[in-house]
Amino acid sequence: MSHAAHVALSAATQARVVAGVLGALALVALRGFFVRLRRDRLVADTPLMRIRSAAQGYVKVAGRAAPAGQSPTASPLTSRPCVWWSYEISHRERDSKGNSRWSTVEKAASAELFLLSDQDGQCLVGPVQAEITPTTRQVWYGDTARPSGPPGPASPFSGDWRYTERLLGVNDQLCVIGDLRSHSEVGDLSSATAAKLKEWKQDQQALLGRFDSNHDGRIDAAEWESARAAAARESQADTLHTRVARISVISKPVNGQPFLIAPLSPAGLEKRERRLGAVYFAAALLGILLCAWALRHADKLADAERQPVPATLDQ
Repeated sequence: MSHAAHVALSAATQARVVAGVLGALALVALRGFFVRLRRDRLVADTPLMRIRSAAQGYVKVAGRAAPAGQSPTASPLTSRPCVWWSYEISHRERDSKGNSRWSTVEKAASAELFLLSDQDGQCLVGPVQAEITPTTRQVWYGDTARPSGPPGPASPFSGDWRYTERLLGVNDQLCVIGDLRSHSEVGDLSSATAAKLKEWKQDQQALLGRFDSNHDGRIDAAEWESARAAAARESQADTLHTRVARISVISKPVNGQPFLIAPLSPAGLEKRERRLGAVYFAAALLGILLCAWALRHADKLADAERQPVPATLDQ
């Protein structure tokens, strides 16, 4: 076999390898499309609810963000007020050939609860493990491991340190999809019973007068059980006559459903999800077309390889 045949065979093999890679990428994109399609249907089919009337479970709500405490949290890099933050600090590293790459040195995200309020009510949002689209994203550079403050109007675009900060601001309009659960602000019965027994112990004479049934001047085990039962009954009665305040918290669903926080309207969030699904579909279609083209090209190269090489006369 001549050198030309070896070259043709090598080119055909390379074309088949390229076709295989493109086919694999097309399958990955196609799988991503079906995942996005299922997710898009879930987001679109989850109705928008008022916070006050939302049932426990997977919900979609919209409202304005506010700090859960008296004052908003401050972002670590710039100290700007917000309800949620995340940051990343990267350092430029250079190898012996002068090539550079960014290496992440430090990153973190806040886990503090924040309030979401609509016209009818409010709930808490726990942002841990949520897919969050920030309202503010800023990238700037410097020469120190941590920035001295927020970037100014003349911040440099070069430096060996890169800072990235993402924020959800106070009073931002958000759409949240996640798992809503209600929690009572009243403690459980055992804690209330223990507190009442502790209170009774402060007045030993009253405690003996009430529960020292054999009048021996002390509370034995049986009498103490009677006291515990009475404390439990009174604690339960107090709880029933107390107005129990309940507050709802939206957090990550336990069954793998998407947990989304975005500064978009519900319609805008659904549109974004559809657009991302279309991107995956376009990528899958392009991968399939390129894979088919690479296979046809490989066949042509293989046919060229099988053609007989004309003999040449020795001079």
